[in-house]
Amino acid sequence: MTTAEAVYPSLKGRVAFVTGGGSGIGASIVEAFARQKTKVAFVDIDEGAAALVRSALAGIGARSYYERCDVRDIAALRRAIENARRTLGPITILVNNAARDDRHASEEVTPEYWDERFAVNLKHQFFAAQAVLPDMKAERRGSIINFGSASWMVGQGGMVAYTACKSAVLGLTRSLARDFGSYNIRVNAIAPGWILTERQRKLWLNAESHAQLMKSQCLKRELVGEDIARVVLFLASDEAAAITSQHYVVDGGRL
Repeated sequence: MTTAEAVYPSLKGRVAFVTGGGSGIGASIVEAFARQKTKVAFVDIDEGAAALVRSALAGIGARSYYERCDVRDIAALRRAIENARRTLGPITILVNNAARDDRHASEEVTPEYWDERFAVNLKHQFFAAQAVLPDMKAERRGSIINFGSASWMVGQGGMVAYTACKSAVLGLTRSLARDFGSYNIRVNAIAPGWILTERQRKLWLNAESHAQLMKSQCLKRELVGEDIARVVLFLASDEAAAITSQHYVVDGGRL
């Protein structure tokens, strides 16, 4: 992205925790927070990718914390959140970004695979929110941003466990917004369209799918991680102080 990035004074000095922050959309979010002078903690299973993000953060003098963590391991996720809290301070922003959109044939899905897909795409979002709740209650403010996907809304096939999880994010978001609202904690969801990260380009993008994407989107350009990060910054900031229980589709007008 070449356009100027908005500055949100209310984000300066706060602590944000981002899951899956080592690559793709997550890395864009982590770096965007750092440019706002937010203290940012992130977890990711890919230490090599995370090292590149950490180097970028060091280059701009950002205060940050990284821990390798598989979000399917809830005990490990809770420890990582506690370690981030001890290192950087109370967490008042949570971005539940971690997910894997692996394709799978419905005929081949086993109960074990189904449970594993829910663990990597949905379960950790609730337990991360639960883990940061004490900080947000004490601070009397907080912003939780859960990641859904536009895939279930367009009726995409070949990934039924993934789309089931991502549709459930909307129900999770609205329930948590109701439960946490009395503490001045806002909970919103973002549903990205097809964001052309390195992973997407490597695994699924080809000339035919690219042409179809450009045909279906109102905006005739590729969407990238920075497009999503900008919405995250807004929802995390005080500019969105009256916004909660909402579901933002960021797909270039594909739906």
